[in-house]
This record gives sequence, structure tokens and C-alpha cells, in this order.
Amino acid sequence: MALLNLDFESEYMGANQNVNIILPDKPRLITPSDFYGSGKKYKVLWLLHGTFGGYSDWIRKSNIELYACEKDLIVVMPGIGNADYEEWNNFTLGLDAERYITEELMPLVYNWLPASDKREDNFVAGLSMGGAGALKFALKYPEKFSKCASLSYCPSKPDEEKLAELFALKRSEVMDPADVMHSKLRVYNRMHRYDTFEEYLAADLYGLLMRSLKRDDLPAFFFSTGTEDPLMAVPFVNLKKELMEKGFRAEWHEGPGTHEWRVWERDIQKAFVFFGLDDDSEVKGNEF
Repeated sequence: MALLNLDFESEYMGANQNVNIILPDKPRLITPSDFYGSGKKYKVLWLLHGTFGGYSDWIRKSNIELYACEKDLIVVMPGIGNADYEEWNNFTLGLDAERYITEELMPLVYNWLPASDKREDNFVAGLSMGGAGALKFALKYPEKFSKCASLSYCPSKPDEEKLAELFALKRSEVMDPADVMHSKLRVYNRMHRYDTFEEYLAADLYGLLMRSLKRDDLPAFFFSTGTEDPLMAVPFVNLKKELMEKGFRAEWHEGPGTHEWRVWERDIQKAFVFFGLDDDSEVKGNEF
């Protein structure tokens, strides 16, 4: 495969951004002029990282390059820090990770690279925070993606009473050095992106999912988790039960493991099958 590292100034992130992009390799029996001049457009996987991660995570910690090579697939791996793939208009001059992906990076990839912009050729996936991002993009922009895989992330119904209490605190009252995951501060900061608590609740991902259940234009959905995951095992079971009761169709996959890369390495391969890439007549991979 060809691995492209793109470093460019982003209008929506307010600074230079790094993106890793896997591009299909030239088969050895095709001449360079024929291959690079073919005008072929390739399917695209938008692959999102999790909390504390970045644009290099999937390359360094998984075999995603091997899987992409086998499927003749472009894989776009942006980095957005810990911005939750959301807009943070209260951060310095503003930082908008959502529009960075949908209104800046996607047009760049479609127009600069041999990437298909057809809905049926585009998939979105991610792990943990990236799983939340993938789910949000699929729900808010169903015209852009045909399938969505959320690994180790499932939204839960918000506890409005506890959240309202948290919203009313001062930031100094929320800081806790013992909370190594910064989970309480993270929720607090996310809420205070909005002027009111009600605005925050209206934008909640669980609510967005529930309001979208009867739409007939949504992508197909895939959810997976490790059965020993302390963060997502219980939300996974609860969401699966609730959505099945509501008649919402999705694929659900559970397997041994916690919130870690052995689980995501396994589950991204299952997601490739879910995307239908195993049924692609052009599936191939270069030797050596």
C-alpha cells in the first residue's frame, strides 16, 4: 500500500492537522501509466481514533494497512485530539472537529485523491470516542455513508438530575487528580459548550439516536464490544436490548476482552465483513 501523511492548515481546526491515508497499491502486472491513469475511484473508510489517541493510532496499533490492501480500499485516519468530533466554540478562536471532517477533509479527499464520493462506497468506523464520532456522523449525515461501525461505544440514556447538578458546579469543583480518565471534567466541559443545560440535552447522542430510529434513510449499523470492558459492556447490553425491542435493526458482536487494541483489531475485521468488502469481486492483495 501507499501511506500518505497529509499535513495541512485546517480552517475549522484553526491549525495544521495531520492525516494518515492508506491508498491502494499498484498490482505488479499493471504498468504505472495504466494504473495511475485509470481514473478509477476507490471505496473509502473514514476511520476514527479514540480518547488520548491520534491520527497514527490505527497504523501503529493494528493491521489496518494489511486489511485495506486486501480490499483495495482507501482508509482516511484523521486526528482531532480529545475533541469528541464536536464543535468547541469556546476554545481559543474556536475548534470545530465536526465540520473539519465533513466540510473540509471529505471534500479534500474526494477532489485530490482517487476516492469515490458515492454513498454506497463510503463507510465510517471508530473505536471508543471514535465510535461515538462514527455513530454521530452516520446519524447526522446519512447521505454520506452507507454503513457505520461503532467499536466499544454505546450511548446511554442521560441521568438528567445528576447532569444538572454537575452543570451547576464551578470548574474548580469538578477537577479531580484521582480521576485519571478525566471523565467527570470531560462531561462538564462538554456541557459547557452550550449556553444552557437544555441545549446540551438536545444535542445528546443517545437522544439523537432515539429520535432517528424511524428514519428510513439511515446507514446500516454495527456495534461491538469486549465482554469484560468496564466502560462499555453494560451499555452495550442495555442498548442492544432497547433497540431490538424498538425494532431497530443492527448487527451486534461481543467477544472476550476489555477496552483495548486486541478487541479493536478483532472487531475491525468483523466490520470489514459487515461493510460487504468480503463480497467484493475485486478483493486482492499484493504478495511481499
